Formats: sequence, structure tokens, C-alpha cells
Amino acid sequence: MDRRSFLGTSGALLAGLAAMPAFGERPAIARLVVDNDFGGDPDGLFQLAHQLLCPATRTTLIVGTHLQPGSPFDPSSRQARNAADKAKDLLALLGMQTPVIAGGETALASLQDRTSSPATSAIVHEALREDTGEPLIYAAGAGLTEIARAWRADPRIGKRLKLIWIGGNEHAGLGPVLPGPPEVEYNLTIDPLAAQVIFNESDIEIWQVPRNAYRQMLVDIAEIRALASNGPLGAYLHGELEALLGKLDTMPPAIAATLPRTETYVLGDSPLVTLTALQTPFQPDAASSDYVTMPTPRLGPSGEYRANPGGRPMRIYTRIDAGLTFRSMFARIRAQDGRSRSASGA
Repeated sequence: MDRRSFLGTSGALLAGLAAMPAFGERPAIARLVVDNDFGGDPDGLFQLAHQLLCPATRTTLIVGTHLQPGSPFDPSSRQARNAADKAKDLLALLGMQTPVIAGGETALASLQDRTSSPATSAIVHEALREDTGEPLIYAAGAGLTEIARAWRADPRIGKRLKLIWIGGNEHAGLGPVLPGPPEVEYNLTIDPLAAQVIFNESDIEIWQVPRNAYRQMLVDIAEIRALASNGPLGAYLHGELEALLGKLDTMPPAIAATLPRTETYVLGDSPLVTLTALQTPFQPDAASSDYVTMPTPRLGPSGEYRANPGGRPMRIYTRIDAGLTFRSMFARIRAQDGRSRSASGA
């Protein structure tokens, strides 16, 4: 490039930069509805805390969702309400305000179930907003009951959001198969009918993080224990994990025998942060993680995938950048606790 061309290009670039909003005014990558069983596995609370501490995304609605009936994580009949309460506790600890609503307490009764839950209208409203240009991502770390109910209530939302789902069985040829006898993936078992609605009937774009990918999100429990003395957020998250580990220690012997003690824990919901907030600054995308694109298969009742060559394109993640994710998570938790210490004068 000669000097004249360079100067012309530079002038156009500078003019373009001058017209851009200031750094603090840049739009978020996306606004998020975060949907999770916060009263179950505490990985959802780690994900939510991390997400809220990442200003690159804007969480506009949090939905607490149910588990399986009688789940050892929460055997009560108010699992979704307990999940919402957990999210509110975390928001209070962070000094933040985001709308939180509990979803329904039960899975879909049938593929034709068109009942609504307390969260349905809030999800539809968020998806159909016209007052923002930020794209909407539905970040789901458990079952798909609430997004299925919302799509049933108003199918227009299908083109207005993207679903990132932590869940589903392994896809043949796309990574290692789970050791041991075949098992249906946990999040899928929460509401398999809802998953069938989303895969087989809806037009929602899906980014899926199946079991073989989210199992990569291993942290050493010692790293989480080290956060406990750092400040209130680290102590809270460590306490939630220890409470869960305590429950595992009291499982019936037949179940406990299948859960050997290890030095790690799977924070399997954390890819929701990786794939949303931790994107590249130029040509934004989740560039540090690997995926394949394929037509969305039809989903069988036990989570088996059936080829559907004419299906809408979906992403299936095969590797998640765990290093980036956990460096970001721990740095932000420590920074938040440092601010808390400064504010208290400690």
C-alpha cells in the first residue's frame, strides 16, 4: 500500500472510530435469560455469579427451575421456588438487582401440554422486546421446561432468541462415550418431553453443550476452598459446594458406591459464560472452544438422536476452553471480594 492509499484508509478508519460510541457506551454482546436449577447442583450458582460479574453480557431475567420429583438435591415440592430464592440470595450478596422468577414445579405432562408457568409471560415479553438491539440468548443449565412452555405460548419467540443448553447425550462420533453402562444425560431426564419440543418442533437455534463436553469443566476442589477465605462471595460459593458434598456423603450405600471421592468437581454449567461473555473482541464468537455445525437431529424419548438432514443448523460443542473460563471466574470472584473488603474497611 502506498502512502496516499494508507492516508486515505487511515482517514476513513479514524472517521469511523470517531463516530463510534465511547468505550463505556458499547452495547453488550447479548442480553441473557439465565435458566437453572439453582437449588440443585451448585454449579449453577458458580455460573450465575460469574455471568453477573461479566459486563460483556447483560442478564435481564433469571428463572429458577425444577428438578426431578424427589431429587436428593431438593426433595421438596417447591424446587423452582427454592431455586429462585437461591438466585435472590446471590444477587443480594453481590448488591445487584435483576428480575428473578420461579418457573413451574413440574415437567411437561405430554407433548401436547400447553399449560403456562409463572415464568412463561416474562420469557415471552423479554424475547419480543423492541426497545433494544441487543440479541437475546436463553442460557439454560438444567431442563428445558420453561423455554418449551414459552415457545408453545408464542412461537414468534423462536426467531428472536438463541438457546445455549448444557445437556443431552453424546453424539456418535463427536467425542468419547461415557464410561460404564449407557445412561440418559441428567439435564435431559429433568424434562425429556420439553427437549423433544425444542429439538423436534420449534425453530429455535440451538448451541448444545452435551455431556461429553461439559464434563471437561473440572476444577480442583482445593482451588474453591482457597476462595473461601478471600471474602463473602468465595465463602458463599465454597459453602454451597461443601453442602452438596455433604449430601453425597450421606447417600445410600448402593448410590455412594458409584460416587468415588475425587479431588475435583465438575462446574458443568460454566460453558454458558464461556460461550456468551468470553467471546473474541473482533468478529465476536466463542472462538476458543470447538464445535461442529450440523442439521438439528430429531430427539427420541431417551435422548437418542435421529438424523434429520433437513433440520435447521445447530452447533454441537466438542471442547470448551476450561482454562480461560476458570481463570476468568476466579479472577472476578477475587476482585469482587476485594471490593467487598474495601467497602467494609477490612
